[in-house]
Amino acid sequence: MPVVRTNGISLGYEEYGAGEPVVMVTGTGAPGRVWRAHQVPALTAAGYRVITFDHRGFSPEGASGQPFTLADMAADLAGLLTHVSPGPCRVVGFSLGSVVVQELLVARPELVRRAVLMATIGRADLLVRAMAAAEIDLCDSGVALPPRYAAYVQALQYLSAETLGDPDGLRGWLDVFEMTATGSTAGMRGQLGLQVIEDRRAAYRHIRCPCLVVGFSDDRVVRPRLAEEVAACIPGCRYTEISGCGHFGYLEKPEPVNSAIIDFFAEPDR
Repeated sequence: MPVVRTNGISLGYEEYGAGEPVVMVTGTGAPGRVWRAHQVPALTAAGYRVITFDHRGFSPEGASGQPFTLADMAADLAGLLTHVSPGPCRVVGFSLGSVVVQELLVARPELVRRAVLMATIGRADLLVRAMAAAEIDLCDSGVALPPRYAAYVQALQYLSAETLGDPDGLRGWLDVFEMTATGSTAGMRGQLGLQVIEDRRAAYRHIRCPCLVVGFSDDRVVRPRLAEEVAACIPGCRYTEISGCGHFGYLEKPEPVNSAIIDFFAEPDR
């Protein structure tokens, strides 16, 4: 895995395909490889060079135990963008990754040509705050949930009613969740709570980069109205909602998600 030194840390990243670059920014606790199943093949087939990376707290340096902020994560992303692209490039964010991209668009707008913001927020409401506090308490308690129980909870939290009602599809998801539930949470600890942002919608009104916000109809983590609020405050931003999927909509319904991304990136710049 190539490594770039940026903002005082080392970030591991991967490149796929050839063409104009697209940088993918994951959500809380997720490594860059989550994009490989669906988004990397679709974007490389569309003629893009796709760059995925692991946020700070993961390899190559691992968890340092030092606290960091959204501004730190945005600065990390800025360093990666300048390393992989000579000019502004296209960026895709998901959940916490979308918030990081939004903060980058405020701080370093010259680095981004177009941005897709999936399952994003511009403010943390009561449910987001409660979820973050609960996740921090669980992580700090040292308690390891039994994998089958963790898988069941994640299925309810992240998937749509459509998938939950499909025994064949649900079985595969439960297997994946159970397998990943045994992993360490050390790398994600520093990211927990960073989605608890104050109201940033006024700042986002100054964003001039062409943006597309994608909401997921059954998202229980970031309800679609929160994502739609972000689209409403970014000038010229469009909002689209993908039906029949939960918070992991980019994995649950990858075809419409990929089509929305590729169509938006293919539009001429204004």
